[in-house]
Amino acid sequence: MTNPTTENDVTVRPATRDDLPVLSQLITEFVKANRLLPRTQNELDDLIPTGFVACLGDQLVGFAALEIYSPKLAEVRSLAVVPEMQGNGLGKRLVLQCVELAQSRNVLEVMAITSAEEFFQSCGFDFTLPGEKKALFVRTREDA
Repeated sequence: MTNPTTENDVTVRPATRDDLPVLSQLITEFVKANRLLPRTQNELDDLIPTGFVACLGDQLVGFAALEIYSPKLAEVRSLAVVPEMQGNGLGKRLVLQCVELAQSRNVLEVMAITSAEEFFQSCGFDFTLPGEKKALFVRTREDA
């Protein structure tokens, strides 16, 4: 009987342009499941310099990127972990890499727009910031 895969079997490293074809496939599966917004090749390409991948051997099993909007704000984008690897702490490792990158670049706040509130709260995110700041949104199109 083989041991189940654990997070210790997986390496997390900066994303590279060579990862793009596999990233595109990974993201597409989450878009089909209505878990992520679609990303064009150009959008994914733009996320590579601030993105991280999780790899089991030579197989890419997860991705997350930090989109930096200003010195005050960045966002965790396109977090995806293949279903068979979920629950092993990989998503949290990817998110924490993004937060560490924000810290190293002196970005004040990192946000995540998600339907997985409990997961992001386990990574240190919360609904409000000091001073009771909250993010509010308005939809400008119905096709998103």
